[in-house]
Amino acid sequence: MKLLMLAALTGALMMPLAGTATAQAAAYPVKSSQLTANPLYNAGALPTTTCTEPSLEPNNRKQARAYLDAVIACLETTWERHLTNAGITYRPVKVQHMDRIPKKWCGYDIGKLNSQTWYCDRTETLVFQLGKDWLDEPDDLWLFTTAAAVYGYHVQKLVGIAKAYDKLPYDKKTELHEQQRRMNLQNECFAAAFTKSVWPIEGRNLSDWNKLVRLRQSDDPAEVREFGGRASVSYWLKRGFTTGDPGSCNTWAAPSSKVA
Repeated sequence: MKLLMLAALTGALMMPLAGTATAQAAAYPVKSSQLTANPLYNAGALPTTTCTEPSLEPNNRKQARAYLDAVIACLETTWERHLTNAGITYRPVKVQHMDRIPKKWCGYDIGKLNSQTWYCDRTETLVFQLGKDWLDEPDDLWLFTTAAAVYGYHVQKLVGIAKAYDKLPYDKKTELHEQQRRMNLQNECFAAAFTKSVWPIEGRNLSDWNKLVRLRQSDDPAEVREFGGRASVSYWLKRGFTTGDPGSCNTWAAPSSKVA
């Protein structure tokens, strides 16, 4: 089973299509204009480019790392152009590949999942650990969208969303977890918007995308709710892919029902 261990190192994590409801409709309204009205939302759709997927055989870690590097290069091309055109300072992300991520990498408590990826806000670095979960059946869009989603944390850092999120107050854990879901679901939407910006991808069709939407991880209701339920994940993926516009990824102004 493909599980997604994907997060950004921020203080809180340590411990528009028309008609989107405003934050006032949320159980825990987000009172930060840097989050709810970020300039990124008015920058328009991502530029249309191409992104060719390298060959990728099952359980070939070397090929998978090269694949991820190629996808990251596509992401850099797209987001650099988009942010620069919007007058936002761009910096490239750093990428590391490790057989095993150290337990305290970047201050995290790294778990034992055989496949995981993290973003270190402090050093602006992505790290990937590839195991059987992600390498057994690599013919879907899982690695592609996983790279695009974790890259979203870098985008959030560059546009000031991560900093504003760090400063966001909360009174109880349920409010914190909703804030975490807003952060993570926004990156799912960013990943979908990027995928749309390079679509069609050679050798892919909409059945590949629809399969991916079904694959993406949702929270286990019995565990801490940090990523969102299946309906919320599906909603933001479909939203981003429909528009190709990061402006449709304003999870911070969405009602609680859309980030549940």
